[in-house]
Amino acid sequence: MNKPSILIVEDENIVAKDIQNSLKKMGYSVTGMTNSGEQALQLIAESQPDLVLMDIMLKGAMSGVEAAAEIKNIFDIPVIYLTAYADEQTVNKAKETQPHGYIIKPFKEVDIHTAIELAMYKHGKDKEIKKERDLLYALVEGKETRGVVFVKSNSKMVKIRTKDIYFIEALKDYVIINTKDARYTVLSTMKNIEEKLSAKDFIRVHRSFIVLIDKITAIDHNVLILEDEKKEIPIGGSYKDELVSRLNML
Repeated sequence: MNKPSILIVEDENIVAKDIQNSLKKMGYSVTGMTNSGEQALQLIAESQPDLVLMDIMLKGAMSGVEAAAEIKNIFDIPVIYLTAYADEQTVNKAKETQPHGYIIKPFKEVDIHTAIELAMYKHGKDKEIKKERDLLYALVEGKETRGVVFVKSNSKMVKIRTKDIYFIEALKDYVIINTKDARYTVLSTMKNIEEKLSAKDFIRVHRSFIVLIDKITAIDHNVLILEDEKKEIPIGGSYKDELVSRLNML
């Protein structure tokens, strides 16, 4: 794997040079150096580094914290703070920008190396999670395909055909998607799930249950009986009229 390219944003030119030499010695490439937050944004747009080492105290109107906030919003690349100030107020301001690291001066080469490697690893994982989340939302909302949903199971995205879902049950902050052969636990709400599923195929019969209409084989008083299912699904009083109208009863 190629070493990440790095932009140095440092108030002191001598310190910036020392950091540049250390980075090159460790095999990293340096795309540029500046002591200005405004110029840092310009250099990022031009050279597209993989990571920024950012001094909190900079020359010019923009502080390192303000520059880091802009970098996060515009470029979404990791920022590691370099600072001689470790007081609570400074740390709290820095935390608001969600940096990928925070190194206190004076520091050693091993400190920089460790911080960079951890930051790049974390950033990579964050991008993977975002990609999975965006894929899941797109699929569930029908933007890419119809008739399926994807759920995360054992770190994998598993495709479920909606026609194979028997019922969905609420359990505190989770919902459990039940198929004939498996159960999938998803961090969501019943309202959110109900909005994502086809209203033509699914119906909510209780505050804690959504069922696939095609799987309903019988109604015994206030209980639904599902095809090939032993579990009894209760019918909530406020949902009964809607259920009766949807089942086309004679």
